[in-house]
Amino acid sequence: MIANSLIAQNIDDTFYAANDFYKNEKFEKAIELYLQIASQGKISTELYYNLGNSYYKINKVGPAIYYYEKALKINPLNEDVKNNLIFAKRLALDNIEELPQNIFQKFNKKYLQELSYNQWAMVAVVFSFLTCILFLLFYFANSSSIKRMFFGLSVLSFLSLIVSFSITYNQFSFKKNNKEAIVFVEKTSVRNAPTTNSDEVFILHEGTKVIVLDALDNWKKIKLADGKLGWILAKEIKEI
Repeated sequence: MIANSLIAQNIDDTFYAANDFYKNEKFEKAIELYLQIASQGKISTELYYNLGNSYYKINKVGPAIYYYEKALKINPLNEDVKNNLIFAKRLALDNIEELPQNIFQKFNKKYLQELSYNQWAMVAVVFSFLTCILFLLFYFANSSSIKRMFFGLSVLSFLSLIVSFSITYNQFSFKKNNKEAIVFVEKTSVRNAPTTNSDEVFILHEGTKVIVLDALDNWKKIKLADGKLGWILAKEIKEI
């Protein structure tokens, strides 16, 4: 217990020291300390947000976008991260337009993806407890009118539980099957096959987000938001 407290105290001290370096515009030193914290398994929206800010200050587009995206994975509702990510993306050279989306895809992106699957899981847990409580109130109620009220509320809560659980599962499956990554090199060629002598199909620049579909040796098969496909060297991207 004492050892854990000392480790936590040490991480806090390192975090405060990194913040001081950032305030004094010593961004490289701040990054070094933030990464030291991350290497110890400490993850948080604040840590990734500060890393993104530090890389943004030294014009490292790829790492800045990468850490903003990681911060949003933990807390998709953080408006500060969202706003800074918009500014960072403006520095990226590639302007990739997304494919047209149907009504469900638009609704999913605008509303359902506002929460992570972990947060949706918490919503499902809340509704499960609420359903149990309402059912118990229904069971022990004396008045028939009150019984009907609690029964109706318990059914509504149970349906909400099913919906939130379904959303949780769908969001988890989506994230699992859509592994996002950020291009970390200034410029790279994307090829039509996982070999260096295959044809180049398009070029990507630092900071562009891609979806990783497959892997073969030291290559990754990727997909862009506009639907383009190709193979890129694994070392040139970093999965979020």
